Amino acid sequence: MGYADPNQVGSGLRQRLYSRAFIIGEIDKPEQRVVYLVLDTQSGDTAVRHGILEGLKDLGPEYSFYGKSNVAVTGTHSHSGPGAWLNYLLPQITSKGFDRQSYEAIVDGALLSIKRAHENLGPGYLNIAETQIQDANVNRSPFAYLANPENERVKYEDDVDKTMTVLRFSRASDGKDIGVLTWFPVHGTSMLGNNTLISGDNKGVAATLLEKNMRNSADASNDFVAGFSQANVGDTSPNILGAFCEDGSGEKCNFEDSTCGGRNEPCHGRGPGFREKDQGASSCFEIGRRQYAGAKALLKSMTSSSKSLKGPVRSLHTYRDFSNFTFQHPNGSTVTTCPAALGYSFAAGTTDGPGAFDFKQNNTGSPNANPVWSIVRNFLREPSEDQKACHSPKPILLDVGEIERPYLWTPNVVDIQLLRIGQFLIIVSPGEATTMAGRRWKEAIARSASAISLTSSETEPETPIVVLGGPANSYTHYIATEEEYGVQRYEGASTLYGPHTLNACINASTSLLPYLDNNPSTSHPPPGPNPPIHTNISFNFNSAVRFDRAPFFKKFGQVIRDVKPAYKSGETVSVTFVGANPRNNLRLEHT
Repeated sequence: MGYADPNQVGSGLRQRLYSRAFIIGEIDKPEQRVVYLVLDTQSGDTAVRHGILEGLKDLGPEYSFYGKSNVAVTGTHSHSGPGAWLNYLLPQITSKGFDRQSYEAIVDGALLSIKRAHENLGPGYLNIAETQIQDANVNRSPFAYLANPENERVKYEDDVDKTMTVLRFSRASDGKDIGVLTWFPVHGTSMLGNNTLISGDNKGVAATLLEKNMRNSADASNDFVAGFSQANVGDTSPNILGAFCEDGSGEKCNFEDSTCGGRNEPCHGRGPGFREKDQGASSCFEIGRRQYAGAKALLKSMTSSSKSLKGPVRSLHTYRDFSNFTFQHPNGSTVTTCPAALGYSFAAGTTDGPGAFDFKQNNTGSPNANPVWSIVRNFLREPSEDQKACHSPKPILLDVGEIERPYLWTPNVVDIQLLRIGQFLIIVSPGEATTMAGRRWKEAIARSASAISLTSSETEPETPIVVLGGPANSYTHYIATEEEYGVQRYEGASTLYGPHTLNACINASTSLLPYLDNNPSTSHPPPGPNPPIHTNISFNFNSAVRFDRAPFFKKFGQVIRDVKPAYKSGETVSVTFVGANPRNNLRLEHT
């Protein structure tokens, strides 16, 4: 969906987008399975997940094992994919609504990947290990990160997680590797806001490089699949050189609010190839290559340095209404989440993609912005005093959770999902957790699982291994810590359900851990309130392609100007051919 800029209209294809499906189950209990999808999309989505689940029902009884509880739909968070496929109105606005062709391409591709994974199920082994990727991500909101308690920050060397967790899939029949799943946090924003070519961004590059490499290896199958899943990505950036003012000064952006001379528009993060005028392609390749190199090196050593996963396969899923979710805060008080709302700093954007007008990050209390924006806000919906108090210190720009005309703008009903493979636990996050938010969530799951001996027995004590994957199943924007929320940079302003959003996620998930115990007859949690599905009522202002034909005496695909026989290093290779509007035929599964 790009950078939510209506002027960023697709003009071509740099790289195909894929759905990669991984199915894990117990051999003697086929009903105990989990499906982990990695889509080259901005996120998971409520309607997309609904479409996938409905499609699985249509595939027949052998697919009855797959449903709401055990299918996780994650996105790599690429900002270089098509738009107009999300369920709620807010992300549809800049894409001119909801386009069924885009939506069905994602759903159909996801279903096909599940079908292929299902048809290739067989006995095998799972091994897990970790490595450090030091040069592929930085924190784009360090000022907010520093608001977290010092005694917490000193436990970590970096202000972003540098750990890549790698899960290797090996088949029992010949010992060959058939796939790998990795978790590493870095935004899919290497390709810049002026890019108009479709790609999977840096994680798409990493997956392609590893698949090509492994499919030529004697140790792997010729259909090896590499999934580079997102993690606690919220405040990370692939623009590792930092944020600088593109106003001629070349100075670093203001640390507190990422502005240049009081304006946020000139402040841009720089990737490793920022000097190349290629819309971020060089930086994208390099950040992807670094993830690929880390995963490849770890794979080579995993035979001697990894941990085998063993134990039951379990899953749970429920919905929680976060417009009014009451729970006990870690400090003992009773707190409540709020109907979704976005703050003024949401409109400021980030150093990966600055916003427009006079919005700034780090905007709390009375917003430092043109008062015209409050008139615009109130025209849509003026937040009540209770809503303002609930979200404080966030100054509300868009009261999106309480606007239902013509249909809901953002989700209030949130997916809570956990997967278990032996001692390995996966938090399936509906939003972009920041670095520290993800750390707290993972620690809480590990601590709670240990407290009930979830992954241990009397004879085999096992420490839980926990990762966080997302944004998945829906898109609930950001999940910041309370301290980061108080700063109200972009991530805090985009934390939809108020300052207690993170603790609500932790409470809702840790309380359900007993449903993942070793007993296969353990019931599932209550399903909770179903979210609305808007596929049949969404607007679409994307005009159809009415007519498309090749010029006289030409045919589609015909080469008009071919490549030269040879080129010097650094020259641009170009070719001209008769093209067609790709929306006439997406050529899925083709070149």
